[in-house]
Amino acid sequence: MSDRSTSEAMLRGVKLTCPACGQGRIFSSYLKVADACPKCGEELHHQRADDLPAYITMFITGHIVVGLVMMVETHFSPEFWVHALIWPPMVLALSLFLLPRVKGAAIGLQWAQRMHGFGGAPEAAPAIAPKAALTRPA
Repeated sequence: MSDRSTSEAMLRGVKLTCPACGQGRIFSSYLKVADACPKCGEELHHQRADDLPAYITMFITGHIVVGLVMMVETHFSPEFWVHALIWPPMVLALSLFLLPRVKGAAIGLQWAQRMHGFGGAPEAAPAIAPKAALTRPA
């Protein structure tokens, strides 16, 4: 169906590079997707990552941090202030590190599957219902 490798495109996205060529940067700033790849010219503005990267980032971060919290509590039983000092910065750092990489992978997936205008059929405009169909019978 598709001649594009999904795993390769997602891996390129994780590396923050263009899913098509793997050379150009996919983001123009921290999370702002470039309109097009500066190396190969592939249009990237079609992407629709929306909230998926945030959900996946929270899922991964939560599993890592909760596992570490439980391990530290079981083996060392530190005071509460030690937990309060360690875990919030770790959650913040891990989230900030993962978020652009997960978003890059989501964009790579969309590109490989030709979703949202990435080389597939153009998206059809939503049909507008006739006004008569929108009114209630009296």
